[in-house]
Amino acid sequence: MQELLVAVGAARYLDHDVVLELDDRHPASHAALQIRVTLDDQELISTADPQVGLLHRSAEKLFEARDYRQIMMLANRHDWLSAFSSELGVALTVESAMGIIPPPRATWTRTLLAEMNRVSASLLLLGAPTSDLPLLQLRERFLTLQELASGGRVHPMINRIGGLAHPITAPWITELAILTDELRVQLPAITEATEAATAPFAGRAVLSRTAAITYGVTGPVGRASGLDLDLRRDENYLAYGDLAELLIVPTSTDGDLPARYRMLIEQLPVSITLMTACAEFVLGEGAINVPLPKVVKVPESTSYGQVEGPLGVSGYLLVSIGEKSPWRLKLRTPSLSNVQAMAAAVVGLPMSDLGAALMSFFFVVGDIDR
Repeated sequence: MQELLVAVGAARYLDHDVVLELDDRHPASHAALQIRVTLDDQELISTADPQVGLLHRSAEKLFEARDYRQIMMLANRHDWLSAFSSELGVALTVESAMGIIPPPRATWTRTLLAEMNRVSASLLLLGAPTSDLPLLQLRERFLTLQELASGGRVHPMINRIGGLAHPITAPWITELAILTDELRVQLPAITEATEAATAPFAGRAVLSRTAAITYGVTGPVGRASGLDLDLRRDENYLAYGDLAELLIVPTSTDGDLPARYRMLIEQLPVSITLMTACAEFVLGEGAINVPLPKVVKVPESTSYGQVEGPLGVSGYLLVSIGEKSPWRLKLRTPSLSNVQAMAAAVVGLPMSDLGAALMSFFFVVGDIDR
């Protein structure tokens, strides 16, 4: 038996035996993660134990020292792939606790931007195994469009309690239509490149449906293992209830590495269709937010909200004592579950397959060490 401490990303500057080189564009390459791996006599992985907490940033404690408007800024930084969805989840939870109903125009715009966030995150994750430059260039154009809408390329900060900071414009919708049409055209090539890159790993790093449930895995990773769960369909928040006929949820029972990437590909045309359907409702007249008092205070209460983010379900437990800051705002985000499930799925793999398996479980280290 041999024990190794594997370093991912910035953990290479800490104690380690082996550095696991991921693609520079992969979200895990910009953070710090260690995995303690035990190999058997055939150089196969016997155990894998993720060593989390190296990048702890105390987001949940900072929530307790900021008012609700300031929390919106902090909420989108722990998962830089799902920034819009993260701030949206906080906004929806606070609005529910305060009894605020955002204007319909804000709800439709939020739905559109949430799907655009899902597309941009999926394109980056698909670009990791393929190193497909046109695909990544296409993602950059989606980020540019997000920046035009919000002012933030990575951290949009357009959500407000009660709606959005400002409305979307007609020229922006026109640019979105051009970009989504181009994505449709490129989908066959994206599919072909991804299948070619992942086919050698068929049957590798299998996560069963039972294991997915045990580890609390959701999103594309859970659906690849046969877990038919999607809050957009199952809870009908935002405008998804009105889009139910368009909301197709792909699943697979394979649970292996190619199946997880296949879920990303198969959700892309669904997101394109949803964005197109939302576009006609975000223009024209109508308020984009609800006027609020200078100091926002949530009534004394305990409430829970959740959204279907790009990587899976994100939950928000809000405990208020009636002040301008939460007494507690606890996050339940998908990355930790995905990494724990990865550790179980890689048992029996050769050490050389660890990097590919790790990337297929779709996580952001900042979302683990929040």
